[in-house]
Amino acid sequence: MWLGTVLAHVEKEVRSDWRCPAFAGSQSQGNSLHLILISIAGLVLLIVAGDLLVRGAVSLSLKLGIPALIVSLTVVAFGTSAPELLIAIQSALEGAPGLAFGNVIGSNIANILLVLGLPAVISGLHTAECDTRHSYVQMLAASVVFIVICFLGPLYVLHGLILLSMLGYMLFSAARAAGRSRACDAGLEEGDAHMAGWKITVFILAGIVGLPLGAHFLIEGATGLASKLGVSDAVIGLTLVAVGTSLPELATTVVAAIRRNADVALGNVIGSNMFNILGIMGVASFFGPLPLDRDLLYYDLWVMLAAALAILPFVFRRRDITRAIGVGFLLVYAVYLVTLF
Repeated sequence: MWLGTVLAHVEKEVRSDWRCPAFAGSQSQGNSLHLILISIAGLVLLIVAGDLLVRGAVSLSLKLGIPALIVSLTVVAFGTSAPELLIAIQSALEGAPGLAFGNVIGSNIANILLVLGLPAVISGLHTAECDTRHSYVQMLAASVVFIVICFLGPLYVLHGLILLSMLGYMLFSAARAAGRSRACDAGLEEGDAHMAGWKITVFILAGIVGLPLGAHFLIEGATGLASKLGVSDAVIGLTLVAVGTSLPELATTVVAAIRRNADVALGNVIGSNMFNILGIMGVASFFGPLPLDRDLLYYDLWVMLAAALAILPFVFRRRDITRAIGVGFLLVYAVYLVTLF
């Protein structure tokens, strides 16, 4: 409660400064710059706070002796998606459901076309060792179920329970399958079992405080920019917010490609997309009902599904994602972005 009061006071003071007569001649440009700066600050805060939360939570889990597999399927999965989750919840609470839907759908599109496309252009992605077919089928199933639910109308709590139940089953299934076979093990580089207790506490608290602050500022700036540009909140979610929240995945995938560990990159993208749909929208529906924009329903959802189907041959036939294919992914993504405006 106190945090909301402080944010409201700060926001009021900042806005009053921009209305000062000294800036009267350039108020429009000033307000636009103000909104851009707020959006960037919120995005940076989300990424940094999310990283600190994951590192602290993983280190605590490892220190407590929790198996690495369980940590990766729960703490890491939830923690790395914390920025998107906070954005979805805050958007629902502030009456901007288009931003929540746009962020999830746009992130899933960007994760495939941009996050896999750019590293492929840099060094190519050689998918050969790790079997991601099971996870890929689950991601496709999650996408289809999500599309069906969206066509039924606004998202309600019941829909959220369905999505979260699917997520629970898929996590259990993944843990059981990994326990029976030698699955890819990327290690838990996000954590350190020997990290000092005080440092773990600082990391976790910084993440808990920073995430809602970052979400608030990003949504404040994004919705303001949407109004200024005359576009919907959904478009801002599909572009600015989606690309911004996909930057950590992009950095991880580039590093994985350079290390010739493309299977891990592909697995991370598949897992992230599945969690975005089932986890984030599942939780966000509890703050609904969340109506879906018509353009998202009849266009962007299908682009998301098409992007998911585009990586099918690389998952099932283990074909390399070559530089030429990477360029193709980036061109398709660029064309998609142009069609939004």
